[in-house]
Parts: sequence; C-alpha cells; structure tokens
Amino acid sequence: MKVCLRGPHIVKPASPTWTGRLSLSEWDQIGTITHIPTIYFYQPTGLPFEAMAVQLKDSLSRALVYFYPIAGRLQWVGGGRLELDCNAFGVHFFEGETEAKFEDLGPDFSPSPEFQHLIPAVDYTKPIQDLPLFVVQLTKFKCGGTSLSLTISHAVVDGPSALHFISEWARLSRGEPLSSPPFLDRKLLRAGEPPTSTPVFNHSEFEHPPLLVGRSDSVEERKKRTTVTMLRLSKSQVEHLKKKANEGRDSSVRPYTRYETVAGHIWRTACKARRHRSDQPTALGVCIDSRKRMQPPLPGHYFGNATLDVIATSHSGELLSRPLQYAASRIREAIDRVDDKYVRSALEHLKNQKDLTKFQDLHALGGTQGPFYGNPNIGVVSWLTLPIYAFDFGWGKEIYMGPGTHDFDGDSLILPDRSGDGSVVVALCLQAEFMEDYKKMFYEDV
Repeated sequence: MKVCLRGPHIVKPASPTWTGRLSLSEWDQIGTITHIPTIYFYQPTGLPFEAMAVQLKDSLSRALVYFYPIAGRLQWVGGGRLELDCNAFGVHFFEGETEAKFEDLGPDFSPSPEFQHLIPAVDYTKPIQDLPLFVVQLTKFKCGGTSLSLTISHAVVDGPSALHFISEWARLSRGEPLSSPPFLDRKLLRAGEPPTSTPVFNHSEFEHPPLLVGRSDSVEERKKRTTVTMLRLSKSQVEHLKKKANEGRDSSVRPYTRYETVAGHIWRTACKARRHRSDQPTALGVCIDSRKRMQPPLPGHYFGNATLDVIATSHSGELLSRPLQYAASRIREAIDRVDDKYVRSALEHLKNQKDLTKFQDLHALGGTQGPFYGNPNIGVVSWLTLPIYAFDFGWGKEIYMGPGTHDFDGDSLILPDRSGDGSVVVALCLQAEFMEDYKKMFYEDV
C-alpha cells in the first residue's frame, strides 16, 4: 500500500497553558516508555476529507488546553529518569491519501504489515526532547472511508488516561462540552520526591523474567522474526474455559474471572507451541490498574501512569501437566498481591534505584536493555474493561478499532469483541516459527 502524506502539521493548545517542568512518577518512567499506536476505521461520511481534517485539528487544539502535558516534550534528567517539559510545543498531525480500499485490508482489518503505512512512525534516533508525545494520521481511502491512527507516549499516559483524552477530544469534535477534566497532579504518586523508607515487599516483578534454559541472555530471541494473529473466542468458548478453570474449585475461593481464565489459556498454549522443556521457567506479565487499589483511591481521571506490571511464574511442565485452574490460580496470586501497601512499597523500591534504565522496555528500539517478555515468557494485557469502542468525532462510530503495529514477541492483548455479546479477541504476537502451531493448539479443547 502506498500512502501520500502531508505534514506534519503542528497542533498547539488553542489558548495559553501552564508552562514548566512536571515531575513524573516512577510508574511513568519504567516499562514501555515508547509510543503506543491504535487505529480506527470509519465508513464514508459524506464530509469532504479536508473538512474532517480541519475539524479534528481544531478540536484537538481545544482539547490540548485541558490536557496540556501531551503538548509538551520529555527530557532526560540522569539515571534513566525523565521529566515532562510542559512547553506547548504541540503535537503532530499528518494527512494521508491512498488508492487502496478497505477490502484490501481483509474482511476483519486484522493487523498486518500494511498498517505501517497508516500509522505515523516515531524516529527514536532523534533526541527525546525533539519527539512529539502524540502523533495523529488521518488517511483517506479510495472507497471513501478513512482511518485515524493515534500514537501516544506511554511515558506520559497509560491506557485509561489515553482513552479519557481521546474520549474528551471526540466530544469536543462533536460540538459537545468537555465532560471530565483530567486530574494532572502526579504528587499523589509522590512524583519528584526522594525515597523515604525501605520497601516492605520483595519486588521480584522488577527482576528480569526467565531466560530459555541454557541461555545467558535474550539477545538471540529478540532478533527472531515475529508475526501477529487475531484469535476470537465466542461467548460459549469463553464460558467453557471458565467452567474448566473453576471445576473442583474450593468453595472458599471466588470464581476465576474471564481475564484469569483466558490469560491462563494463552500462557499454557504458548508453552506448548514453543515446545518448552518441562523444567523451563516461564513468567506471565500482568498489567494492574492501581487507581482503585490505593487508599484513598486515586481520582478517577488521574492523568498519567497508574498501572504497574506484576508477574505470575511457574514451569512449563507444571502448567501443561496440571489443569487450567492451576494457571489461573498463579495469575490470581500475582494480581491479589497488589494493594495500597504493595503499590507504595514498589514506588519506594524504584525511588531507591540509582538508575531506572534496566526497568525500561526499550527492545522496541533494537536495544538489549529492559525486560523481555518474549520466549519463554508472555505478557497478557487486558482491555476488557476499557471503553475502547464507539469514538465518534462527528461522523459516526468506527467500524473497527484495534492495536496498531504489534510486533514484539510475547506481546498480547485481550479485547472485548465489538459486538458486545461476551466474546473476546486475542491479539497475539509470537515468533513466526511457532505461530501456526499456536493457532491450532489455541482452539484444542475449547
């Protein structure tokens, strides 16, 4: 697919905003600190493409008045730490046009190499202070439909914050007033403050995940070619998995959830498809939203990263020789550790580190630093409870929404199917040599 691009157009806040350095919390500065893309496809609207672009840029400019940190730039301040310079330099907006039609992308818009032409690239060879935190690309197709891709820095926001911003931008674009302004004060997570105490817990989630048996590093695994698939589980298949996970469960144990069940199934299938030895240690990364787990809870529209990763661990032989309930129980054990004391202890652990680099997931840049959740590990992020659908910018709701480029081994998402019927979609990236076996094994016994 060839896309002719115009831009970037620089979109700045519509009126003056606060300027200065904003401290980031430790959650902002670890894990994935690169940009995360999502993409939306819209049917022909009847509006001229140029008018759509003007409407989006105008409403985005007004949204940035409230969400002004997104119009700033990051700055390294030593020790792998970052600050946010709220300087109103603006975000980048591209307009594209292609001769391709929606049908060229397949019946279900599954992520493919073609998406790279629809999603604006971020040039990480440039100094970080030169990189916009938010990049938009609106692309017109020959069939009259459009795609809207949004790429946002994970060092500034997590999923709930990003979706809050996009939702309010869409409201302004429709001509409606702002619904809920963001809560911008990150001092609730002690942003910029020094350590005050010794961590209470042993935070194994900050150690590097297991390596393949016999390996001393993950360098070779990081180099291997990956591919992406979208796997759908119907409501009845999800219920079947939940029934299996809860068979023989002690009545004192609450039923395993949809996430715990499906994530356990993803993990077990990965071990089987990768043909692990039975003594192979393996970890599953779980992303936890701490907003409601803290005391007192964070404001609902806390704007920043309030999510943290924890890990469930086991051996491949244990996961495959024991029923699905065992995998679900290992995942629950990791999730249930996260409460107010745990979150504050983890913050102290990070504040006591001289350098955060080893906690930053930069393998997207071809580096070898940071945790690697590829073979023999996997990360399973849940979008099941996030409001990811029905973004109407004034010309109707999207016909498809999904992750953009998604090419890191072991990276997976569980999304609710847009039908709302209880079925789910698993977006999975795996080394190409294992994918066909994975797809076959995923549906065995489901």
